[in-house]
Amino acid sequence: MNTDAWLHALDGELRRRGIDPALARHVVAEAAVHLRDSRQAPLAAFGPPDAYAAAVAESVGSPVRSAPHRRSAPGPVRLEARGIVKRHRRRTVLSGVDLTVRAGEIAAVVGANGCGKSTLLRICAGLESPDRGEVRLRGTLGFCPQDGGTSDFLVPDEHFALVGAGRGMRRGAAVRAGRAYAAALDWDPAGAGQARFLSGGTRQKLNLVMAGLGDPDVLLLDEPYQGFDRGSYVDFWRQLWAWRDAGKTIVVVTHLLDQLDRVDTVLDLTPARTTEARA
Repeated sequence: MNTDAWLHALDGELRRRGIDPALARHVVAEAAVHLRDSRQAPLAAFGPPDAYAAAVAESVGSPVRSAPHRRSAPGPVRLEARGIVKRHRRRTVLSGVDLTVRAGEIAAVVGANGCGKSTLLRICAGLESPDRGEVRLRGTLGFCPQDGGTSDFLVPDEHFALVGAGRGMRRGAAVRAGRAYAAALDWDPAGAGQARFLSGGTRQKLNLVMAGLGDPDVLLLDEPYQGFDRGSYVDFWRQLWAWRDAGKTIVVVTHLLDQLDRVDTVLDLTPARTTEARA
């Protein structure tokens, strides 16, 4: 099944399940961008269109109800973006964007396809420079990209050791920590082959695990659940709540957010609706 046929089938499956047409178009557009940028085959990245549509429908229609209540008040500000402006050629991608996130908070960045969600995260991570504005980060940083981030010819344990070394961890400690994080996502990386042979969803689990290695203070996560099945999606949110309870600052780009009580702050980057709301 080629990409166009897969996307058309996904759109039909989403609508058949009663997904709002606007949301269906958005999900299909996000999948199309992911496939274009990653150059993956759709079945490898997301699986069959009916299965992915079912996971999306369940996620937006059946909220995860096990979100723990925060036990303490949020801590000091760890990430502060002020007046962020970014242009790509003649197009303004971000126009005066503000975001403040404290220790022990989760912020969700939402908005239409192409509105600058990933660009904002890359600016916050120091991977791109804004044309105007500034970002202040207090503490260490973990970053999970929407795609890429893995080395085709390394196995997961080698990824853990490599990232861990950059964060001052011994090889054994990094591998053990990586496997523990992976277990929380219902994934056993022991004995897994090279990253090029992993499914799209499993590579995203690998990226998410690497982001958490070394106990960073701030986690920037760009749609890390791409290709996850329903069970892994629930495990993902449980891991985020565990990080929040541990005092981490988390910013997650998402288009499947259906319950604002999952997060503490929502930044909507949809043009003419750039607002930050605290839950």
